[in-house]
Amino acid sequence: MENNSQYRGSAMSGVSTATTPMRPGTPESRGPNNPFTDDISPAPRANPFASPFTSRPASSFGSSSAVRAGLEPSRYFHSRRVRKGEVEQPWKDKKDPKEKWVTIIPLIGLAVGFALAGFLVYDGISSVVHHKYCPVLDEDWSGGFNTAVWTKEAEVGGFGNGEFEQTTLDDENVFVQDGKLIIKPTLQDASLIEANTVINLTADGTCSSTVLSDCVSITNLTAGTIIQPVKSGRINSKAGATIKYGRVEVKAKLPSGDWLWPAIWMLPVDNVYGDWPRSGEIDLMESRGNNHTYAQGGNNIISSTLHWGPDSANDAYWRTNVKRSALHTTYAATEHTFGLEWSQKYLFTWIDSNLLQVLYTNFDEPLWKRGAFSVADANTTSLVNEWSQTGRDQTPFDQEFYLIMNVAVGGTNGWFADGASGKPWVDNSDTAKNTFWNASSQWYPTWTAEGAGQMEVSSVKMWQQCDGNEDA
Repeated sequence: MENNSQYRGSAMSGVSTATTPMRPGTPESRGPNNPFTDDISPAPRANPFASPFTSRPASSFGSSSAVRAGLEPSRYFHSRRVRKGEVEQPWKDKKDPKEKWVTIIPLIGLAVGFALAGFLVYDGISSVVHHKYCPVLDEDWSGGFNTAVWTKEAEVGGFGNGEFEQTTLDDENVFVQDGKLIIKPTLQDASLIEANTVINLTADGTCSSTVLSDCVSITNLTAGTIIQPVKSGRINSKAGATIKYGRVEVKAKLPSGDWLWPAIWMLPVDNVYGDWPRSGEIDLMESRGNNHTYAQGGNNIISSTLHWGPDSANDAYWRTNVKRSALHTTYAATEHTFGLEWSQKYLFTWIDSNLLQVLYTNFDEPLWKRGAFSVADANTTSLVNEWSQTGRDQTPFDQEFYLIMNVAVGGTNGWFADGASGKPWVDNSDTAKNTFWNASSQWYPTWTAEGAGQMEVSSVKMWQQCDGNEDA
C-alpha cells in the first residue's frame, strides 16, 4: 500500500488519495499493484446514444497522445474516390441497332394518338354552329298553370303503348304546388272497375284525340277486361311554345314507384311527312319509377331517343337511343336539368350540363340512308321515302315541334319486359290491365311515400334559333 500511495501521489501531482479508495475500472486503478485491478474486468461500454464517429468533428476525438495511450480509439479517413476503370460505362458499349425501336415505336404511338385526338376535336368543333337563340318560354309556374301555353290532355289510349292510365283534366293529377308543377298518378275509382262500365270522352267533348280508341274504354266483367286502373296527367306546349331548331331545358325531379313511366318529349306540330314515326319524335328523357334493382334499370337510368322511320314496324329508334346512369344516386332523389340542343347539323340531349351529353346525332347523311330501310314492308307494300323531297339530311327533324311532359303507368309495348323483376302482367294478354289492378297491393305502396309517386317540374325554358338560318 505504501508503494502504491507514492505512485498515485506522483501521478496526481501531489494530491493525497490515501483516504480515497480507488474505484475499479478507472484509469487510476490500473496497475499491477492495485488491489482492485482485475485483469478480466469488462471494458467500458460505448454510449449507444452517442453520435457515430463519422458524424463528429475532428476536435471531439481528443489528442493524438490520448489515442497513442489507448485511452481513445483511433480514427482513420477512408477515401471514397472512384478510380478510373472501376465504374462500368455501358453507354460506351456497342448497341444492337434494333434497340432504337424501343424508343421510336412508343413515340410514333404518341404522335398518332395526338393526331387522332386533334382530328376528333376539330371534327366536333367544325360540326357545331354557334347560333343565335331567341327566348320562347321561361316557365317557373309563378303565375300558376298558364292555359295560354299548356294544355292538359284527356285520353285513354296511351299513344298505342297499351298504357294503364287515363289522363285527365282534373287538378287531382296535374296541379301547381309550392312553385312546382306536379304530375301525380292516382288510383281509378274502383266502382268503374268492379261493374260493367264505359268511359266515353267524346260524349262531353274532352277527348284530346280524334282516334276513337284513345277516347273510349270499357269494363267487361265477363271478358275480364277493365278500363284504365290508374288516372294520371299529361300536358303539352302546343298552344303557346313550339320551336324549329333551338334549345330546351326542363328542371325536374322524377317519380319513384313501381311501373311508373315518366317522360319529357316532343312531337311535331303538324305531321308534315305522315303519321308516326314518319314525322319524327324527340325523347329528351324517359325512365322507370322502379328502384335500381329493376332488371331493365329503374329511376337510376334515363333513356334518350329519336324515333323515325317509314312506318311503326320500321322505327329506326334503336340507331339513335342512348341510356345514362345517375352517379351514386337516382333521378328521383333530387332535381336534374334535362336539356336538348337541336340544329340543322346535329341534335343532342344532355343532363345538368351540355358537357354531359346523353344522345348525340350528327345529320351528316340523309336519315333514310342511315336507316337502311327495306324497299317493302312485311306485306310487300313499297316503303316510300317521304323525306327525299326536302334534300335535307335532318328530315324529318326539320319542322316545328312542341313539348310534352307526362307520367304514364305500365303498358304492353315492352317498355317493362315480361318476366323481369316481378312484373305482374303479360303484354300479350287481353286481361293485362285487370291483372295489374289485382296486384295493386304490391305496387301502390311504393307510390305513397311522401312525394314518391309524382313528377315535380320546377321550370321549363325554350329558345328558338333566330339567326336567319332556320330554313337551312
